[in-house]
Amino acid sequence: MTALTERLREYPRLTPLLGFGVAAILLFAVAPAVLSDFRLNLLAKFLCFAIVAAGIGLAWGRGGMLTLGQGVFFGIGAYIMAMHMQLADAARLGNDVPEFMEISGISELPGFWQPFSSAPVAILGILVLPALVAAVLGYGVFKRRVRGAYFAILSQALAAALAILLTGQQAIGGFTGLSDFRSFFGFRLSDPANRQMLFFIAAGTLLVVVALIRQLNRSRYGELLVAVRDAEERVRFLGYDPANIKIVAYVVAAFLAGIAGALFTPIVGIISPADIGVIPSIAFLIGVAIGGRTTLLGPILGAIGVAWAQTSLSEQFPSGWTYMQGILFIVVVGFIPAGLAGLWPMFKGWLDSRKKLPPAPEEPAAAVVTEEKVQAR
Repeated sequence: MTALTERLREYPRLTPLLGFGVAAILLFAVAPAVLSDFRLNLLAKFLCFAIVAAGIGLAWGRGGMLTLGQGVFFGIGAYIMAMHMQLADAARLGNDVPEFMEISGISELPGFWQPFSSAPVAILGILVLPALVAAVLGYGVFKRRVRGAYFAILSQALAAALAILLTGQQAIGGFTGLSDFRSFFGFRLSDPANRQMLFFIAAGTLLVVVALIRQLNRSRYGELLVAVRDAEERVRFLGYDPANIKIVAYVVAAFLAGIAGALFTPIVGIISPADIGVIPSIAFLIGVAIGGRTTLLGPILGAIGVAWAQTSLSEQFPSGWTYMQGILFIVVVGFIPAGLAGLWPMFKGWLDSRKKLPPAPEEPAAAVVTEEKVQAR
């Protein structure tokens, strides 16, 4: 173990490669071997949340933008994928419209559904539309120097507005959403092997996302993003436009959220306004804060941990989990701003400070001799 540590210190580039190797082994070999099909599918769902959290970690942890509306971009990607899967199932059955439309009395396919019958167009929409919406919104907000609590409230209001809008649209499922998917790009979702394939896709996507975020953090852009977070006016004085730097981070976070939403739909089998509103957006944020928003892996591990705890503990304490989640969030924000990922550096710093404490000063020899003379008298 000591030899391995010395080797990693000698070649620091080996450390991330080793970390990616361990993560790949855990996700692609250990998890499928030890988890049941149900638990593996549940873990795939958590990995989708982790992808969203990675983007929030970049925008909030590195850029200082409190993004309370990531459910919007998550929902865009999820609904595009759901619409394509519904159209593919309808075409396979020889129907002109999906089954839920027939039940609702809709006999003609709405115009905004038609482009997503093509798989390439659907994939392009998943990749482009969330980023495009974020770019337009970010340009209007950051160019006007809206930041802090005002930006957080605006993004949260956007998520609430989208959820309300989708609830009233029967053409996309209304408040019940879209569900009952049979296939995913030609692969039957009822086949356990295909569901395991979805897990591998989610795991591989997460590893690629981690590599992307790490590269951005270590680049010159990552340094500028941190500088904008800590001293925006100084960055502007140096000739950079902080708005452009923020827009890029916001667009990247939206891009990742859209991909996560697209993966979430076939993995879970349903998407509804309840999955993209204010509460899910805040849940994304809580996982990032608890894990450690300024670190690379903190948001990811925090999102997975909070999602797992919600699934496990809410079964035993259905009415108490929300209070437990709120208390944990308050404790982390109030007393551990760096999240759980910051506990070890804090503990290590405390140990180092204890080791470096100076010894108690010794009394001068003259004072000792004088004291002895006084006692002798």
